[in-house]
Amino acid sequence: MVGSVSGATDPRVDAFIESLPAWQQDICREVRAIAHAADSEMAETIKRTRLPYFVLEGNVCGLLAARDHVNVFLYDGAMVPDPEGIITSGRENKTARTVAIRQGEKINARALTEMLRAIVANNRAGGWRKLKGAAG
Repeated sequence: MVGSVSGATDPRVDAFIESLPAWQQDICREVRAIAHAADSEMAETIKRTRLPYFVLEGNVCGLLAARDHVNVFLYDGAMVPDPEGIITSGRENKTARTVAIRQGEKINARALTEMLRAIVANNRAGGWRKLKGAAG
C-alpha cells in the first residue's frame, strides 16, 4: 500500500470514504494516496454532489464506488498511454477512461501513478482538449 496522504485533504472526501464498506474504503484510501503522491500540488474536492475528485489545473481523476468495485475515472481524453493495460473501460470515450478495482485486487500503483502524472502534465500544458486540438 502507498504511504499516507501528504497533500491537503478535504473532510468531505473523508466522509465519502468512511460511508463505504471496509474493502472499498481500503481501495479509495490507496487511490487517494497514489493521487497525492503523483504530484504534491494535487488537491481533492467533491463534485457532482458527492463524488471525490482529484484536481490540478483541471480534473485528474475521480472515484465512484459501485456494488462490486470502485471506479477510478481518468480524465485524459484518451491521450495518456496505458502500456500495462490497467484501463478496464472507456477506451473509446472522448473525455474519461476507467480503471475498475474489485475486492481483493491489487492496484498497480506504479502504472496508475505514471498515468496520473501524465494527466497532470497535460493539464499544465493547457488540458487534453487543447492538446488534441493542436494535434488534429
